[in-house]
Amino acid sequence: MPENRASIASFWDAFAASFDEEADHGLRDPDVRAAWTERLRSWMPASPADVLDLGCGTGSLSLLLAERGHRPVGVDLSPLMIEHARRKLAGAGFDAPMMVGDASDPPAQAGTSFDVILSRHLLWTLPDPQEALRRWAGLLRPGGRLVLIEGRWASAEPGEEHSYDVGPESLPWMGGVEAERLVQALRPLVKSLRIEPLLDPILWGRPIQDERYAVVAFA
Repeated sequence: MPENRASIASFWDAFAASFDEEADHGLRDPDVRAAWTERLRSWMPASPADVLDLGCGTGSLSLLLAERGHRPVGVDLSPLMIEHARRKLAGAGFDAPMMVGDASDPPAQAGTSFDVILSRHLLWTLPDPQEALRRWAGLLRPGGRLVLIEGRWASAEPGEEHSYDVGPESLPWMGGVEAERLVQALRPLVKSLRIEPLLDPILWGRPIQDERYAVVAFA
C-alpha cells in the first residue's frame, strides 16, 4: 500500500460534499447527462455487461451504466465519495456494489473478471499508472475492453499540484496524460484500440481548451 494513500483519500474526502457541483461530475444538467449517456452507450457492449468503475467518485457514471442495464461495481479510495455513490445508486433503486479500495490495485471483493473496466480522469492520481494499466488488463475477460476517459492539462488544476503530500516525481502523470503517451503504454497490453476526442463543451458544461479524449482498448 503506498505511503501516501491516506493523504490522497483525505484529499478526495474533502471534495466529496461539493464534487457533484461540477457539471461533468454530478451530471445534473439534462444536456450534460444525455451527452455522457450517449458516449457510454457507444463505448459499452450492446448486451448487459459487468463493468468495474475505477475511481468512481460519487457514482455518476455507475448510475448511468445501471440505468442502461449494465452491472457496475464501483471502487474509490475516498470513503466519503463511496458514501455518496452508495446513496446515489440506492436512491435510484439500484443495488450496485460501491466499495472503498485502491483503484490502481482493485480489491478482490470487487471481482476478478469483467467485460469492461472504466475510469475517468484517474490515471494522473496514481503513483505507477503503467503498472495499474497492466493490472486492469489482467482483469478483462477475453474480448473485454478498457474505457479510459483522460486528458492532458497544461498544469494541474489550481492548487492540486500541492494538495497531495507527494511531489510530482511520485505522480508521473500529474496534470493528465497525452493520448499518444497513453496509447504507447497500452499497446503491449491489448489487441487493438481507438482514440476518440472529447472536446464537445456539452460534456464538460463549458468550453475546453486542453486535450480531452477517450481510449477504448480491446483485450
